[in-house]
Formats: sequence, structure tokens, C-alpha cells
Amino acid sequence: MPRKSPVTTNRPGAQKAPFKPDVIENYTPASDTTLLDFLFASMPERKRTTVKELLKYNRVAVNGMPVTLHNTPVTPADTVSVNLTREFKVFSNRRVKLVYEDSDIMVIEKGYGLLSMGNDKVTDGTAYTIMRDWVKWENPSNKLFIVHRLDRDTSGLMMLAKNEKAKETMQHNWNNMVISRKYVCVVEGYVDDDEGEIRSYLAENSQHEVYTTKNPEEGKLAVTRYRVIKRAMGHTMVEVSLETGRKNQIRVHMKELGHPIAGDRRYGAKSTIIHRLALHARTLRFVHPATRRDMNFETPVPGSFWKLVGGK
Repeated sequence: MPRKSPVTTNRPGAQKAPFKPDVIENYTPASDTTLLDFLFASMPERKRTTVKELLKYNRVAVNGMPVTLHNTPVTPADTVSVNLTREFKVFSNRRVKLVYEDSDIMVIEKGYGLLSMGNDKVTDGTAYTIMRDWVKWENPSNKLFIVHRLDRDTSGLMMLAKNEKAKETMQHNWNNMVISRKYVCVVEGYVDDDEGEIRSYLAENSQHEVYTTKNPEEGKLAVTRYRVIKRAMGHTMVEVSLETGRKNQIRVHMKELGHPIAGDRRYGAKSTIIHRLALHARTLRFVHPATRRDMNFETPVPGSFWKLVGGK
């Protein structure tokens, strides 16, 4: 999805110019054709060399993605956008993948080892700050809000809101708006039952370690359902569905089951050959806070997880 470069100045101490929205023209082909021919026909008042330069320097996008190839096919189902102000940009980061974005929400795939948001020790280089800087490329006044978080060492799908109304709608109606959240993990040993449910109360001690308790006044109810995908090589790959979203819920419940997640030394696991916590947020399905559309996203199981169970 395209973004535009931020406004900068090279003069020391100079004031930044007031933000001005880019001038973008949108065109729709009347019939099947190729991109450059369509641009020539759509902008007859401009010199052909000017049109070619627009295409060459990433100032033309088809359905939101910048394109530079002259012979790119376009159809009446496509929208061709031309930025007359500056080039379009495409989001690229080795630790975060932008899965979906509109004017209200954003869905990303967070890499493992990356904080969702800052803490007392880390304020920058988090999933939140990376994506905040991205939305501010379009307009410095744009904002971004955390809707929910993933543990630092958990990879996978995570949602953010681009305005307070979307954030509050999702957070205040979380149990009704979120249809499905599924994770995949690889645990140590062979889980006996093909599927099951773990239900307990979770509390947190002064060392910020979550533990199971039978006292409902001491902890909060947590419910985890699981289904075995594969058993091999001393490990079990499990699909996990959350009915509640407590801190470290899956990690604690897998330990309670007697099968800690591979690589989770905090909760009783041994070291692992893949050098990470084998937990991935694979599926996120929810009702869009503004349009009420059914939004369903899924990412592949990390290849390193399959290594622990001998492959697919």
C-alpha cells in the first residue's frame, strides 16, 4: 500500500513547511489495455515524456500499488492513481509485514523478538513506533493506537486503529467483535488427546510471571482450546483457540497441560534448535469497527516450526 515521502528541509534551523496533501488523480480504464497507453489517453494535455517520467519515478499506482512497467495490463476493474506531487512509497520492514490497511484500521504481521509497544526500557523500534512513523508519512498529524498486543517473542497477526473511535469500538466490544483468534505452537512431548480445553484462573506475581490458581478471587478466568496438528520428533504441533485473552495465557496453559511451548524457558521448556519461542498468532477474524464487514486474516505457520516436527 503506497505512502508518500515525508516533507523535509536541508537548511539548519529552518521551519518545516505546512503540510499540504498530495495532488492525486484517479482514472478507471473503459476497456482492457496496457498502462502506458491508458495514461497517454487519460492525460492528453501532458507531454508523452512527462507521462513516461511519472511512470518511471513511482508516481503511478494500480489499485494502490506503485507500478513502473509500461506494459502492465489494466482493466475496467482497476483504479489507476497518479501522484502529481511526489512518488508513492511502499511499506517495507524486515520485522513487520503490513497485511491490510484502510482509513480506520491496520493489520500487521509482527516478527518474533519485537515488542508490540514500548515500556520503561524501550521506547523506539517497536511494532507500534514502526507503524506510527509509516502513517505519519502520509500526514504528520495522523495518529495510531494499539488495540491489542502480542508478547515480544510471539510472532503473527496484530491489529492497530488509526482513530480513537475505531480503537474504542474494538476494545469496548472485544468479545463480540472478535470472531476468532487462533495460534499455532509447538510444544515439548506428545500431547495425549487430539483436542481438549484448559480452564483455570491466572494471576501474576511480583516478578511478572503468570501462574495458575484455583482461587477465582486471586486470578482471572482463562479458557484455551487446542487441537493437535502433528506429533513427531518428540514434539507436538498444536492449533490453539482463545476464548479469553489473558497475559501469557497459552504459555501458562501449555505448561499446565504438561507440555511447555518449545523455547519457552520462562515456563519450563528446554532450549530449542530454532532459537525462538514456538508460538505464532496465525488467524485473526473480527467485525470491522466502522463498516461491520467480516474481516478474516491468516498467515502461514513459520517454516522453523515444521522443522521441530519433521516437516509437513
